[in-house]
Amino acid sequence: MAGVGWKLHGDGKHLKPGEVVKPGERLSWGRTAGLGAQHVVSMIGACFVAPVLMGLDPNLALMASGVATVLFLLMTRGRVPSYLGSSLSFVGVSAVIAGQGGDAGTLTGAMLVVGAALAGCGVVIQVLGPRVIHAVLPPAVTGAVVMLIGFNLAPVAAGTYWPQDQWSALATMLFTGLALVVLRGFWSRVAIFLGLVFGYALSWVLDRTAGKIHSADGSGKVTDHWRIDFSGVAQADWIGVPSFHAPNFSASAILVALPVLVALVAENAGHVKAVGEMTGDPLDDKMGMAIVADGSATMLSTAVGGPATTTYAENIGVMAATRVYSTAAYWAAAGFAMLFGLCPKFGAVVAAIPGGVLGGITVILYGMIGLLGAQIWVRNKVDFAQPLNLVPTAAGVIIGIGGVSLKFTDNFELSGIALGTLIVLTGYHSLRWLSRAAARREPALLDGGTTEYDRGTSGTSGTA
Repeated sequence: MAGVGWKLHGDGKHLKPGEVVKPGERLSWGRTAGLGAQHVVSMIGACFVAPVLMGLDPNLALMASGVATVLFLLMTRGRVPSYLGSSLSFVGVSAVIAGQGGDAGTLTGAMLVVGAALAGCGVVIQVLGPRVIHAVLPPAVTGAVVMLIGFNLAPVAAGTYWPQDQWSALATMLFTGLALVVLRGFWSRVAIFLGLVFGYALSWVLDRTAGKIHSADGSGKVTDHWRIDFSGVAQADWIGVPSFHAPNFSASAILVALPVLVALVAENAGHVKAVGEMTGDPLDDKMGMAIVADGSATMLSTAVGGPATTTYAENIGVMAATRVYSTAAYWAAAGFAMLFGLCPKFGAVVAAIPGGVLGGITVILYGMIGLLGAQIWVRNKVDFAQPLNLVPTAAGVIIGIGGVSLKFTDNFELSGIALGTLIVLTGYHSLRWLSRAAARREPALLDGGTTEYDRGTSGTSGTA
């Protein structure tokens, strides 16, 4: 079977300076297993945080990530070494759906539909070529959608998690920020996980030294309560099958979730490009299939109650650090993840993470998701002096972040992420068509400030 046979690299033990282990190669099985475990540690923080924030079973999420990774490796025939973990792109969507009265089944049903749409996009990209991504989702549009997905989460961090324990939240935020900035190599890639461990330990110490805290609990009710509730941990078994549930489908929930499709296509395409550059094997011919595989894995995971999946940058970072691109290491990682998923007590410990700790993590995490949109603009040199880029982006971002709603009937309205994405996407392409039809280029809407002076075109030499 393609993608499951590996040639031993050298003696399987040592790498000479400048050498890399290619996707179709492997080190000794002991070292391969060790690398697989490292991949699990690298992704486990984000993989657990996502389902906890969305109200899903973290054990099921971990097990589903292992199954999803196996499916991805098989569908890409072993050419694209990547790990599929829980997608954080749906965290904002989950909050909106919960606010509409939806439950976990409603959320997973919406994510399943997005997974199907993602697989469909992958088929189109595989047939027409990867250039279709840029045509439909130019950087101005993609950056705006990613930005509003992240910043739309600000009220969740500020209004739900942070008030549960403001001082633990502040300490966790400071520690996580310090870890992200100061640590290097592998440790910097697990900084979010380290922040969770720090916050967890701090809350445990405060419970035993300061006693109960008087604040809002997870339901929003102000009471005296312990920061950490271990009752679920004591009741959980060491070995057991995660809790499954069937999805259900709601048109309003699906409309809220569909905009995430833009972010997922861009995320997958970017990761495939990055892996291709790292391995020296251009993967444009596999980009469409990689997106189909991610969509299929999402459908499989959400069909049993798990979260949507996506390729993980954390694991791409591990490959860059180790220069080992062997897909055998990902098979090992998938195996470890599935085994960990069979330990309910492990999941109960994760589910007991205090709300204040999540508050400290999410103010950074949600902000980072939003700023990824700005990073897309910067890297692609999007010119906001041009009205075509500025107008739909400005309107869509404010609508998405501000929670503007558009009511069509008593039972149907668009708001937040869904409406913001619709404005950006349709606005950009409509204005682009109209500007071409008018055959004219509009002057810049924003003042360039000191740009002309910086370029030395103001008529002076720029020196005193």
